[in-house]
Amino acid sequence: MLMNIKTLEWSQEAIKFFGFEKVYLPRLVSSSEIYGTLFDGTLKGVPIAGCLGDQQSALVGQKCFEVGEAKSTFGTGCFMLFNTGDKPVESKNGLLTTVAYKFGEVTCYALEGSVAVAGSSINWLRDNMGLIADVTELNELASKVQDTAGVYFVTAFAGLFAPYWRSDARGTICGITHFTKLEHICRATLEAVCYQSRAILEAMNNDSKTPLRTLKVDGGMSNSDLCMQIQADILGIQVDRPQMRETTALGAAIAAGFATGVWKSFDELSNINKDGRVIFESKITQEKRQKMCHGWDQAVKRSFGWANPHTTVATHEELQVI
Repeated sequence: MLMNIKTLEWSQEAIKFFGFEKVYLPRLVSSSEIYGTLFDGTLKGVPIAGCLGDQQSALVGQKCFEVGEAKSTFGTGCFMLFNTGDKPVESKNGLLTTVAYKFGEVTCYALEGSVAVAGSSINWLRDNMGLIADVTELNELASKVQDTAGVYFVTAFAGLFAPYWRSDARGTICGITHFTKLEHICRATLEAVCYQSRAILEAMNNDSKTPLRTLKVDGGMSNSDLCMQIQADILGIQVDRPQMRETTALGAAIAAGFATGVWKSFDELSNINKDGRVIFESKITQEKRQKMCHGWDQAVKRSFGWANPHTTVATHEELQVI
């Protein structure tokens, strides 16, 4: 918050605004260099050599080093980062502009979008509602039906994050009929994450002017073949899942490895975590995809206004005008 991401220096304007003039701030460093060494214990003398944020580290771990490459981490929430290269792209569509990493003299920027509720919606079905015993049961139930039979579950338990930014939205299940079964609710829970990921991806495509062709995925929910197939269907592009999905840890290792001379170029990483990747291709028609996404958009609109219903909440488009 206090760093100017264009100059990569502390923002004096922000420091003054927050009243931090007398606060001693640390030296800003790159993502990959030797910052010091451990001074005691079993690991005495081992260099401390890499520093990346959680999602930035996953981007590096997925080897998204080219402009237009993106990754999405499916955990408690869902976090998508899109490599925009050596110049920051200011989003016009509700995304965050951030520093992805800096190795040597080169700074890489990214667009970031977050889904507030992803895996935590499964926990809600299990812990709060008692409808399932575990994630395995949810996948088994969801796989018993070909679709949700028109049911949409907007998992806005804490509002909606990017690109909607609606703090007044709340969880909503639309389209229930006499024929709706638990299986449909379970599948709609998986679809909810995938629809929100699509909204973020569309915003990234609009901002970057570089349509994404493949989305690299990791995180706990990516273990579900069904969920990743649904994601490919809803996005209409390839979803690429590595065999080793602890990519955040891998990204930290890569940063440290570059600093200590294990690797000297991105090309040397080409064979790392390469084997065992699974590519999910869309299996539905464009017509069906558009129909499904239209239904989701209608459901999202119905989730608005439940919190503070008498308060007018500015949309992202209105905030842009302001």
